[in-house]
Amino acid sequence: MNSKMKAEVLKKVILSRYKSIRQFAVQMNIPYSTLITALERGVDGMAYSTVIRICEALSLNPLDFTPLEEGNSLSSQIATRRVMDKYWSLNKTGRKRVMEIMDDYTKISEYRAQAQ
Repeated sequence: MNSKMKAEVLKKVILSRYKSIRQFAVQMNIPYSTLITALERGVDGMAYSTVIRICEALSLNPLDFTPLEEGNSLSSQIATRRVMDKYWSLNKTGRKRVMEIMDDYTKISEYRAQAQ
């Protein structure tokens, strides 16, 4: 997806959730002129940190601007992707060992995630 198409997606999602682009810009504490320029010319010229903030606020994946899975935060999806990339870079023996280690660690209360 090119920069202009991403900008169109952003504009559409913003207007579906906010009364105006200006209202969104104010809420996000982004200069209105910066946001309008990005939406007109494409997001490639916008600071990456700003794109990330906007995507997180709109529940969009900053890589392809698709909706994030419901209930998953951006950071959670990025972490999942990193773990899976590492997992698939291992051979069959390595993958089996990682699964054994994770199974062991999930049995130790000190390492278990709190119920959400």
